[in-house]
Amino acid sequence: MIEETVELKLPSRVESVSEATAAVMDAARRLGFSDDALFGIEMAVRESVTNAVLHGNREDESKPVEVGFRGTDAGATLTVRDQGEGFDPAGVADPTAEENILKTSGRGILFMRTFMDEVSWERTPEGGTLVRMTKKK
Repeated sequence: MIEETVELKLPSRVESVSEATAAVMDAARRLGFSDDALFGIEMAVRESVTNAVLHGNREDESKPVEVGFRGTDAGATLTVRDQGEGFDPAGVADPTAEENILKTSGRGILFMRTFMDEVSWERTPEGGTLVRMTKKK
């Protein structure tokens, strides 16, 4: 059985998005995910880490973003944790609604839900939000 693990603790800056994406994508490729699955995983990493940096930690570099990826032949789990105040994903505006369709942002959660098989958010005891996403093979 093939296993891949990535664990990163990154500063809350936009450049961390590319670092996290590169590390997770290298591991996902080694696991043999299809091109379509790789596209979805890449979108999920980019969107979740961007949200953690910009919205969760508000680019406060003293607050790290933690990224975890654990994969096997059966699939993978991606986690992204910030140190922010948390949010209710149900309260996020629908990006497909007519009043939002032309906006240039606000689609990250939709992309995560579209491209990953399972997505959940939880408030962590230490503070912050943990998003957990799974992708089956």
